[in-house]
Amino acid sequence: MKKNPETCAGRRSFLKAGAGFLGATVFGGIPFRSFAADAALKPADRCFVFVYFSGGWDQLLAFDPRDPAEFTAERVSETRILPGYSFTDARFPTVPIRPDVAGKGRSNIDFGPAVGELANHYDLMTVVRGINMTTLAHEEGMRYFITGKRPIGAAARGSSTATEVVGQMMPTVPIPSIAMNVESYNEGYPGNANALRVNNRGDLLLTLGKTKVPLDSEIEKQLVDFNGRPITCEAAAYGAGGVGTSYATSRGQMQQVLSSGLDTAFDFGHSSNGELRTTYGLNSSNYDQPAGRAALVATALKKGISQCVSINMVGGLDTHFGTQTSHALNQRAGFDALNLLVKDLRSSPHPSGGNFMDHTTILVYSEFARTPLINASSGRDHHLTNSCLLMGAGLKHNRVFGYSGNVAMTPAVVNLRTGEADPNGGNILPEHIIATVLASAKLDYSITRVQPLEALLA
Repeated sequence: MKKNPETCAGRRSFLKAGAGFLGATVFGGIPFRSFAADAALKPADRCFVFVYFSGGWDQLLAFDPRDPAEFTAERVSETRILPGYSFTDARFPTVPIRPDVAGKGRSNIDFGPAVGELANHYDLMTVVRGINMTTLAHEEGMRYFITGKRPIGAAARGSSTATEVVGQMMPTVPIPSIAMNVESYNEGYPGNANALRVNNRGDLLLTLGKTKVPLDSEIEKQLVDFNGRPITCEAAAYGAGGVGTSYATSRGQMQQVLSSGLDTAFDFGHSSNGELRTTYGLNSSNYDQPAGRAALVATALKKGISQCVSINMVGGLDTHFGTQTSHALNQRAGFDALNLLVKDLRSSPHPSGGNFMDHTTILVYSEFARTPLINASSGRDHHLTNSCLLMGAGLKHNRVFGYSGNVAMTPAVVNLRTGEADPNGGNILPEHIIATVLASAKLDYSITRVQPLEALLA
């Protein structure tokens, strides 16, 4: 009999997402039934959001801009930098942005044209420039930033930063870590530090029980039998590498997840989510677009479902040809969604005092950047020198650390204590960023084998 492709895809998603719970019978060290019985979940006192822009972003349009009056086409043979702002359209400014919002003081950070209204939160930001990615391969750069360890070839090493956070802090929330369309790794922590990995919001609803997908394999039925039927010899053989045993030890946990009604929080069309739809401008056509992804992050944190959310906010950035406008539009969509998230967290009181941004650290990154010169196809290629954005709790704000060179935007050589130019200094690497994120919550950062950027710590 021919299988229904949608049913098969849903079943695979369900099994893969469910595997995020393997190896543990409690979340955060507390039996899940405690949460299921308590309608008012308590948000984590410290939250983390890891926002990935997929494909390699153009930093001239974002966090490392240049003044086109200085870096002109006439000087391009000298500077090897062409901002290209005039190649965008009327939706974007043609010069870098330096906001000045009443009550916040003037921004010390220049932003590129694609950042939009997110730039108005400069009083919560630190921008790190001149990061040397040491790779131009997508998978390697992405995994390097996720773990803070240089991959071996394309193979990731170590745990994801979210796993490190959850493994050390053991938060008392139902699903400590969610990873949406982002890779996640666990090296050495128990199963309750695993992320619930899903490709999209539909997978999350599926895993949490919103949709029931028929299973057409008897072995699969046994592996995800939440009613307590023993794993059979056939199933055990199927799971010779430990899959069967892992499902056997976790199915009670998953049964409790499914019965808790957490899926309603992520069903944006539900009658209880009217305020969320208004805040994020949601309708059925954009639930799974960047604004919907930002709403998912806010829901997971504010409702006390998760401590860490890692999310692929926007893609379409691996463009080697075409216009600046298309790349700027893709980045702007991600930054606009992030702006909605930050506005929401800033305006939402946290039960421990202050607002949610007072309790949340955000890292925004991409695997590398784009070349400062426009190629023969009117696009930009892969470039080693990257930058990133840090926001929120545990960090100093309204500052820039490091720089890229004014010739070809080369990686910085800086004093790693101050961020200032120092010929005897070193490169800023992704592990310095990850060490800083961990240190911002006073967590052990020794896995990075470097010191955090102390000048950025509050």
